[in-house]
Amino acid sequence: MPTTIAIADDHLLMAQALSELIEKIDGYEMLFVAANGRDLINHLKRKQIPDILLLDISMPEMDGFETAKYLREHYPEIKILALSMSDRDEDVTRMIRYGVSGYLLKGSRPSEFRRALEDVRTKGAHYSEFLTERLVRSLHGPGADTVNTITLNDREAKFLQLSCSDLTYVEIADKMCVAPRTVDGYRESLFQKMNVKSRVGMVLEALRHGLVDLRGTAGRL
Repeated sequence: MPTTIAIADDHLLMAQALSELIEKIDGYEMLFVAANGRDLINHLKRKQIPDILLLDISMPEMDGFETAKYLREHYPEIKILALSMSDRDEDVTRMIRYGVSGYLLKGSRPSEFRRALEDVRTKGAHYSEFLTERLVRSLHGPGADTVNTITLNDREAKFLQLSCSDLTYVEIADKMCVAPRTVDGYRESLFQKMNVKSRVGMVLEALRHGLVDLRGTAGRL
């Protein structure tokens, strides 16, 4: 069964170009294009639920921030790949906190876009070089000296370290010699402790709080 894709972007030419590109990639199927967040919600209410949503930030009526927040609360099963012209650290960090699975600039090459789709589909998140740079920068921004108040047990700490690599959750379970369901439990526990909604958000908080060794993980993000 193909992975279904929807696009929310008020730039119709951009959305059409992305739609045509996706149709040429094996294993993916376009569902619809929405002009803004409210238009997207109308599609969702008609039971048109995509596996992955390509979400622009700057849109009229309901922008990407509002839309991502709404989806995390009402449709958490939808994976969001943010696509934007904005490279501002605060925009990237805000979208990550709203639970997106990746963040790409609209000027990215088609090859990187394809890789991002595949990473989100198979691994649940895409760590581009651009996003990794922003994660590193966040360590030196406001709040970078926050005292680590998140307590993890040994197994959660091991899971967190492995989650900062390009391994899938199934591969992490294999390395930890546990069932995938057990890994799901670690993930949900960390999401709750860190107050995040996605793997990308978990990595960001782990780096911010010094819970992982940046030198040992950054090269694999």
